[in-house]
Amino acid sequence: MSKKKGSGLGKFALGALVGAGIGILFAPKKGSETRQDLKRLMDDMIAKIKDIDIDEVRENFEVKLYQLKEDIDDLDKEKVMKIAKKKAEQVQEAATELVNYAVEKGTPMLEKTANAIREKAIKTTKEVLKRLEKEENA
Repeated sequence: MSKKKGSGLGKFALGALVGAGIGILFAPKKGSETRQDLKRLMDDMIAKIKDIDIDEVRENFEVKLYQLKEDIDDLDKEKVMKIAKKKAEQVQEAATELVNYAVEKGTPMLEKTANAIREKAIKTTKEVLKRLEKEENA
């Protein structure tokens, strides 16, 4: 049994076979034809599974976990605060655009609601930033 180190071919083939199997189940064929097609696909899948390199899967999983761990470690308070400020600006800009759109369309009811949303969004983002700054200084 030969293992293909570093090859994603086995994973690709497995995904393609699963997709084809689902396609067959929804194809407009007689039941006996569908079952035969599905059995053939299952046989093909069994053959392809033998080519999957378990060590490769394990290594890829481990690499992804370590990368995730590093990314989490990088989330220090300074970076979180910077991201939060940027997101707060985006929320406020989006809320202002909503108000401007309501004004442009000349609908007083939508303008009133959009203004209320904008004010609440600004208040909420300020509260979140204030809480984060407080935690940062603690």
